[in-house]
Amino acid sequence: MAATGGIGRAVSGPALAHPVTLVRIAIVAALLLAWEALSQSGWLFRDVVPSLWKIGGALGDLLSSRDYWWHLGWTGFEVGAALLIGGLSGLLAGLVLGGSRFLGRAFEPFLYYLGPTPKIIFFPVMIMWFGVGPGSKIALGAISCFFPVVLSTAAGIRQIDLVLIRVGRSFRANAWQMALKVYLPAMRHPVINGLRLGLGIAIIGTLLAETKLSSRGIGFMIIQAYATFAMPRMYALLITLFVLAIGANALVGRLGGVGKRA
Repeated sequence: MAATGGIGRAVSGPALAHPVTLVRIAIVAALLLAWEALSQSGWLFRDVVPSLWKIGGALGDLLSSRDYWWHLGWTGFEVGAALLIGGLSGLLAGLVLGGSRFLGRAFEPFLYYLGPTPKIIFFPVMIMWFGVGPGSKIALGAISCFFPVVLSTAAGIRQIDLVLIRVGRSFRANAWQMALKVYLPAMRHPVINGLRLGLGIAIIGTLLAETKLSSRGIGFMIIQAYATFAMPRMYALLITLFVLAIGANALVGRLGGVGKRA
C-alpha cells in the first residue's frame, strides 16, 4: 500500500503540473487581451493605457539603449549594497535577539512597531546624514531590508530543536561556532525567506528614494518618463523591473534551497 501511495504521489505531481501551467498561461493571455481591449476602446486619455505594440517598441528601444544599462547598473549597485548592509545587520541582530530571551523581550516590540512604518519618512534624515548621492538611497534600502530579516531570524532561532543546541554545547562550542554550525544551518529557511522579503522591500525603498531626489537610476528614469508623459517608456521600465525582481527573488530562493521538494 505504501508503494502504491508513493507511485500515486509521483504521478500526481507531473499530472497536475500541466493543467496548472495552462491556467497560468490563460490568466496572462486574458490580462494582455483585456489591456489591449482597454487601449483600443478609447475610454481613457491617449496613452494612459498604451497599446501592447507601443510598449513592446519602447521596451526594444530601452534594452538597446546604453543609457538604460548605465542607470540599471546604479540601481543594482544601490540595491545590492542595501541588501548586504541591511541583511547582515538584520541577521546579526536576529541571532542576538533570538538567542537571548531578555533582549528579545526588551527590543522586539520596538521592531514590530517600527517594521510596518513606511521607511520613506526617514529619507529626509538620510539626506542630511549621507547627502543626495547614492549613500542616502543605500541607507533607506538598508533600513527597509533590516526589519524583515531581523524578525525572521529571531523567530527562526526560537524554532531550532533543543537537541541540536544541547549537542553543540556538549562539544563546548563557543558563540561563533554555535552560530555557524548549529543556528544558521537549522534556520536556513526562515533566514532565506527574510532575505527574500528584505530584497523586495529594499528594491521598493531604493526606487522610491530615486524618484524623490536623484539624477540616476531606474527610479529616476521612471519619474522622468512620467513627467514627460512618455507612458510606453514608463510601462516598459516597469516591466523590466518586474522581471528583474522576479529573477533576483528566484535566485535568492534557489541559493537557499527554499522550495525544493523532498
